[in-house]
Amino acid sequence: MPVTSLLPPQDKDLGGGFVVRRLLPAPARRAVGPFVFFDHFGPVVTRPGDNHDVRPHPHIGLATVTYLFAGAVMHRDSLGSAQRIEPGAINWMNAGRGIVHSERTPEDLRATAYTAHGLQLWAALPRAFEESAPAFSHTPAAAIPRVEAPGATVRVLVGEAFGRWSPVQTFADTLYLDVEATAGSTLALPIAADRPQQERAVYSVDGPLIIDGAEVPVHALAVLAPGVAAQIAAPAGARYVVVGGEPLDGPRVIWWNFVASSRERIEAAKDAWRQQRMGTVPGETEFILLP
Repeated sequence: MPVTSLLPPQDKDLGGGFVVRRLLPAPARRAVGPFVFFDHFGPVVTRPGDNHDVRPHPHIGLATVTYLFAGAVMHRDSLGSAQRIEPGAINWMNAGRGIVHSERTPEDLRATAYTAHGLQLWAALPRAFEESAPAFSHTPAAAIPRVEAPGATVRVLVGEAFGRWSPVQTFADTLYLDVEATAGSTLALPIAADRPQQERAVYSVDGPLIIDGAEVPVHALAVLAPGVAAQIAAPAGARYVVVGGEPLDGPRVIWWNFVASSRERIEAAKDAWRQQRMGTVPGETEFILLP
């Protein structure tokens, strides 16, 4: 069977009543391809006076991947990047040896009610790139390849699928698809002939799925068997994502916002943040303390 396991969401309160569904890491599965962290937030109506800003905080050893279905986020980082993130765009921040960033409500939305809805994923960097130079890359929605399949529209956010390549640059084989499926449709998800061991998982954002006869409830992450094609049916229609890629080159340690292949590197990052030696976000004086 293509579905080897179903991971249920774990509710996590990030503060201020802002609750997310966390799929990775999970007790039964630490990663799918390079992805070691998977949060789904919303849809939730943010009202004037709500404070869901994320103050400056550090990362190492990973790339954050931010994707919105609704709403907007203002990204700023210690490289001097200032980018408004809107639905359909891919925002890839390579933390490498260390970066600091904040995620805030754009000023023009603070006085209005709006819907916030999206996904935040982390991809662990290959060992050879854990100490790479930090960088931030914004790929607008219009630059994302779009494939029209029978009953489904597929946007190739990262990697390659259905003969189309995303322009997003990564350090390892990575797959990230956004699929909008009509009621009663079935999408044939092929395997990549040159990447038969690619790991993949399917997450339904808003409706139940059936994958080769296995029922997949909404908000569950269905891990697929490597090297096996899958038939993904959406009986009532659904929005879902496919994530995965090349398996990690060894286990990772995850502590707070840090990902590394050794505990010693995590301890060094803790010390650097305590001493405020990881940089600052221009124009911001707040920061989040170590937990």
